[in-house]
Amino acid sequence: MTHKLAFIGFGTVGQGLAEILRDKGDTLRNGLGFEVQVVAVSDLMKGAVYHPDGLDVARLLEVVQSTGRLDDYPDTPGLERGWDSLKTICDSNANTIVEVSFTNIDTGQPAIDHCRAAFGCGKNVVMSNKGPVALAYTELSALARQNNVRWCFEGTVMSGTPALRMPLTALTGNEITEIRGIFNGTTNYILTQMEDEMEYEDALKEAQKLGYAEANPAADVEGQDTLGKVVILANVIMNVPLRKEEVSCQGVSHLTVRDVIEAKAEGKRWKLIGRVKKEGDRIIARVGPEKVRWSDPLAGVMGAMNAVTYVCDLAGPVTLVGAGAGRVETGYSLLIDLINIERGAL
Repeated sequence: MTHKLAFIGFGTVGQGLAEILRDKGDTLRNGLGFEVQVVAVSDLMKGAVYHPDGLDVARLLEVVQSTGRLDDYPDTPGLERGWDSLKTICDSNANTIVEVSFTNIDTGQPAIDHCRAAFGCGKNVVMSNKGPVALAYTELSALARQNNVRWCFEGTVMSGTPALRMPLTALTGNEITEIRGIFNGTTNYILTQMEDEMEYEDALKEAQKLGYAEANPAADVEGQDTLGKVVILANVIMNVPLRKEEVSCQGVSHLTVRDVIEAKAEGKRWKLIGRVKKEGDRIIARVGPEKVRWSDPLAGVMGAMNAVTYVCDLAGPVTLVGAGAGRVETGYSLLIDLINIERGAL
């Protein structure tokens, strides 16, 4: 089956996937028998193009990366322009929607409505957008099942590092009683720099300069990004209907170099930890800075890297370390979702 894709959003992540498809298309086709055709792109700021017989991905990227708009994509017979996201989802001949619009962790919109529309039209969705998974997992997973379509979102927790698929497949049969991890590269980079006695404000500016932190870094440094990922892990991996309002949350902006140095003297290291734990019939979930002993696998995770530990009743604690963000890495998370839809696998 040829996967006919419609991109909803065409920013960094969407272009990352498009670059992979451009550069590795022959390898995917010849090595895996995996055939992909991009038929539509609809982006709120960049414009929209659709052709039922497919678009030239290399040309799409060239136009967007040179002008920031899709206006200069060449006219061909049958090309449509100007479709909004919902028309693109419902009226294009795409069978899979790549939902990479902006993330709103407060409302999940417009991505939740994009998922509802796609499922109602019998179309799969792959996404890296945390909002719908964190806020509407129960509703949307049920809607996907009812319409016999797939909803995949590996990239919502640790980008291309398989923080969801690995425990669901390789750790199946275990009861996972606790998940704890470093889920935000910006804060981990800042805390790493502070160990070299760089003040918080200077470390944040350096993170922004390197592209790890946004101009407004509040979602990262105050823990909201990590909170969304904790909610996703609880729902998807532990099958616990946790809501974000039930998670206590504190960021790292109050920490000082003195705090970091004192922790080092104790044989510990500050990390922003997100965790969810089963305690009898209770579920405890929190996000906040913790002093982690150097013997803990999470303590050795430095710079912008992410990591997660799954505490299993049979396998014991298993820790996965990898990149938690990045253009290519997150684009890859979408690719592996597409490949697993093709395979009929998780």
